[in-house]
Amino acid sequence: MVMTMNNLRLISLFAVFALAGCSQESAAPAGEVAAVDKTTVEKEKPMAPWDGEVAKVGAPFRISYRIIGTPVVGAPLSIDLRVTSTLGQPSVDLSYRIPDATAMTLHAAQPANLVAEFAANEDFVDQRITIVPQREGRLFVNVGVAMDTETGRASTTMAIPVQVGQGARDMEEHGELGTDEKGESIRILTPE
Repeated sequence: MVMTMNNLRLISLFAVFALAGCSQESAAPAGEVAAVDKTTVEKEKPMAPWDGEVAKVGAPFRISYRIIGTPVVGAPLSIDLRVTSTLGQPSVDLSYRIPDATAMTLHAAQPANLVAEFAANEDFVDQRITIVPQREGRLFVNVGVAMDTETGRASTTMAIPVQVGQGARDMEEHGELGTDEKGESIRILTPE
């Protein structure tokens, strides 16, 4: 028996359909529609593409972020931000601050403050900031969003964590380890 390429394709296709049919545990009979469990459908929704989000009840802004790439000491790292406003104003003031300049810096081309405009019919604005980690560990960049309203200045601030490398800073313990009158471990702080 001589097998042609078309015969091999047909056999392969038949095998795929046979395996697919075997993997189904229960199928609805012909003409009936299987009942769909609503909780299963909700669980299958794709996850939001953001790494983190700050959304406090009653806050004027929601800040979401996504870290692009792998943080490496000395290499620029981009962070995408999405600022969503409940106030409906045309623009917001954005500010970026790094609490520890020895740990991380803003990229030379990255302004520390800027004004971002909302597009027509949108309640959010997307921005990208670039930072440069200076050491390994868990580092933070603070993002502030503010705008002037009729009742005063509305603002929200968020600290974005950036994990550079495998380890975090070493914990430094103070005082001496001892026990109390119940025999439980306590730390006795000394004036040194």
